[in-house]
Amino acid sequence: MTIDLSIRSITREDYEQWLPLWDGYNAFYGRSGPTALAPEITRMTWERFFDAYEPVNALVAESGGKLLGLTHYIFHRSTTSIAPNCYLQDLFTSEAARGKGVGRALINGVYERAQNAGSPRVYWLTHETNHTAKELYNKVAEDSGFVVYRKLF
Repeated sequence: MTIDLSIRSITREDYEQWLPLWDGYNAFYGRSGPTALAPEITRMTWERFFDAYEPVNALVAESGGKLLGLTHYIFHRSTTSIAPNCYLQDLFTSEAARGKGVGRALINGVYERAQNAGSPRVYWLTHETNHTAKELYNKVAEDSGFVVYRKLF
């Protein structure tokens, strides 16, 4: 099923529609109820999109005035490149929009912004159990084979 879709930068007027998508994304990764992000993290994330000194950016997928998905991406320096790398940090579509090309369109939107910024690569992480997303990711990018290690404080 094809839908009339626009991928665009987020605006301040999008907050009321962005927030449920953001909450849905966080719930998918177990951040809801007692494990939800603190409200100040959501507020700061939102404000960073509109701060020219922050490398945090956001795109939304819109159809008929309704937001169907979001992606947040970050440009950062690297020791292996002069140009900034682009990390696609968050990607989420509403349940009703899944399987309709919204995720792919959002990824392509990030690709376009990265190319315009002279970035040599876009990369992201997903959980190994996120099979549905991995089906798409395997079509639009390559698995680097790297394993992520972390230590939380």
